[in-house]
Amino acid sequence: MSPDSSMDGIDGRVPPAAREITTGQANRVWSVEGPTRYILKHYGDPSRAANEAAALRLLARHRAPAPQLLAAASGSAPPWTAQAALHAKSVHLDRFLADLAEPLASIHRIPGTHFGRLAGAQKHRSWTGYLHDRLRTYAAAAPALRAVARRLHQEVDASVDAIQPALLHHDLQPGHLLREPTGPQLLIDWELAIFGDHRSDLARLAVRLDLDDPVPVLSLAGRPDATAERRLHLYWRIHLLADAALSTDRAIRERAARRLLRCR
Repeated sequence: MSPDSSMDGIDGRVPPAAREITTGQANRVWSVEGPTRYILKHYGDPSRAANEAAALRLLARHRAPAPQLLAAASGSAPPWTAQAALHAKSVHLDRFLADLAEPLASIHRIPGTHFGRLAGAQKHRSWTGYLHDRLRTYAAAAPALRAVARRLHQEVDASVDAIQPALLHHDLQPGHLLREPTGPQLLIDWELAIFGDHRSDLARLAVRLDLDDPVPVLSLAGRPDATAERRLHLYWRIHLLADAALSTDRAIRERAARRLLRCR
């Protein structure tokens, strides 16, 4: 086990009195009471467990708005993390974009040394290399959308790759932003975190908000440059392709594919 794999008896096993709070995702999640109250997550994918643990350690070093990692698996099955329980509620959708701006800006200031996942996945030297890799994965999973993927490959090649890698949450959506009663906002669920272009985070958010156009989320970009809107639209279509190819929800796959085809 890693040095942080055991704390106050936390060993990844589900205590008898634990309360399951799983909300439909592939992972299983429990709230555990005791001397240390914590959230236990079991992951279907070991690389996602490793990635979330790596992200939370990085966020803690930068004192960023995220849960505290108490313990994590090292080579066990199922892979797991234990995170400090939060006395917090989800920020209401009406306040979501406004309240997200400050914590997201602090996260996007955290730099990286490569592009792609923090752990458990290949690391890339360039942002375009990462995007091409993802597009190949999506095209392989959705052969009917290979023509869309080819056009996106061309747009990626045509874009300027002068991106300094920054930490991205990469699964922003309502429910992931919490506010503690007497504290700041916190972002949860870091298993998909990567280093990349911060505008990709905004594009993923536009997909999660089911927007017909991603431009409204540019309000989170501070002072967007002249290329920001064009890049946002490119990343938005890449994330739509990801949903159309890989989502386990048929309705989401079909909606994303329809939206993509309307964008041609």
